[in-house]
Amino acid sequence: MSQDTSSSTATVPAGPAGQEAQHGDAFENLLHETRAFPPSPEFAANAVVTAEEYREADADRPAFWAKQARELLTWSRDFDQALDWSNPPFAKWFVGGEVNAAYNALDRHVEAGRGDRVAIHFEGEPGDTRSYTYAELTEEVKKAANAFESLGVAKATGWPCTCR
Repeated sequence: MSQDTSSSTATVPAGPAGQEAQHGDAFENLLHETRAFPPSPEFAANAVVTAEEYREADADRPAFWAKQARELLTWSRDFDQALDWSNPPFAKWFVGGEVNAAYNALDRHVEAGRGDRVAIHFEGEPGDTRSYTYAELTEEVKKAANAFESLGVAKATGWPCTCR
């Protein structure tokens, strides 16, 4: 079976009159997508992010993300610069800042009284399940950290970290 691949366009019936419309290559069409799918007013009213926040982000993206990072994360050391784009294509975000990922993911939820809420719910292929609350997961992470420490694994002092 042979296929004619000399043309990058396809013809498809356009309507009952049998007229044909020509459409460009599917990948090329994706480059020119202009459709919009706005949410319903009810959905937008319950959204976490508002239209005003979209406008704020559009006006100054680094400042927007700096504000979000400072409001939503606990920083061990605040960052000096939200975005360093001095060496494209390599971007550095939150330059000079330091966060403790385990603290931000777990401990702060326990401290805020959400320790009994489910943090992770696992479902395996054969139907086995396991749920961890924030408090339980915090304890498991501490056990893992102690195990690593007993093996001589120490805190990395910079990025990228080198494991040996």
